Amino acid sequence: METTEVTGWETAVLAGGPADGTRMKVSGRPRVIQVTCPCKVEAASADGVRAEAVYVYRRDYHVTSEPLRYGFDIASP
Repeated sequence: METTEVTGWETAVLAGGPADGTRMKVSGRPRVIQVTCPCKVEAASADGVRAEAVYVYRRDYHVTSEPLRYGFDIASP
């Protein structure tokens, strides 16, 4: 199997889910991008505990040039 190592930063776009359309720079073409969004908590925590929703986007390997595409994975995590 032939692999191509990519160095430097490339533009990527997230497709679907809560971060749909978000553009960013990635290095090394990661397979997965994790996005977090803060959640409101009902009462402030004395020790600073907070809650965040986690969303996963997986790379679309059919896209080989910029912008790289990452699709929302509804089944994760």
